[in-house]
Amino acid sequence: MLIGEYQHNIDAKGRLIMPSKFRPDLGHNFIITRGLDGCLFGYPLENWETIEEKLQQLPLAKKDARKFTRFFYSAATEVEVDKQGRINLPKTLIDFAKIDKSCRVIGVSDRIEIWSSERWEEFADSIEEDFEDIVEDMIDFGF
Repeated sequence: MLIGEYQHNIDAKGRLIMPSKFRPDLGHNFIITRGLDGCLFGYPLENWETIEEKLQQLPLAKKDARKFTRFFYSAATEVEVDKQGRINLPKTLIDFAKIDKSCRVIGVSDRIEIWSSERWEEFADSIEEDFEDIVEDMIDFGF
């Protein structure tokens, strides 16, 4: 299970150190793509296969399904963890997430999220203000 929050920097070559606690679950190779809310999603290969199966079931006749799959897949890339524990993020993904240098790597159960530190702080602050209301809404989902 991927949990926790870690602050790291991306170097000038787009390399990011993966938190050592995440590496066993992510494996030596994993998939990074555009996520929601302005962050990047990272999936272990076995989880990516499950996502692919679900995406393949989306109706091709639905315009939004085509748009989503194009956008999601077009930026997806398989990354490899090097001997120093780093991955190399493509410029398109760095630009999408608006990461300048400082970023946060967040564990979210079966995936990681990579955020610019600035965006993460804005997001966390906004959630903190509404957390009790959000928890009440989660009751509808059996939480």
